[in-house]
Amino acid sequence: QVALEESGGGLVQPGGSLTLSCTTSGATFSSDTVHWYRQAPGKEGEWVALITARGDPMYLAGVKGRFTISRDSAKNTVYLQMTDLRLEDTAVYYCMVDDSRGPGTQVTVSS
Repeated sequence: QVALEESGGGLVQPGGSLTLSCTTSGATFSSDTVHWYRQAPGKEGEWVALITARGDPMYLAGVKGRFTISRDSAKNTVYLQMTDLRLEDTAVYYCMVDDSRGPGTQVTVSS
């Protein structure tokens, strides 16, 4: 297992942008597929995006074209760039590698 930590969440107006980061401490995930999930209040968790070790991305249909996942192996960091944010994007966002998950970062989209 790796220790993951997310950052970059915050409060943003509809149409705004945020970039989330996922890093590890004491380990590397350069050879792993990294996922982003989110959980909104009162709802089940939802897979958002992944990036393979090779750098190939996949996205939930509802965020495709608005979110971009990328990785910087030198910095041992995976990013989730979110643009054109909508009210329904409000959630706690988690990164995951295998069974390891970080504590999450809150994203709130509100006018």
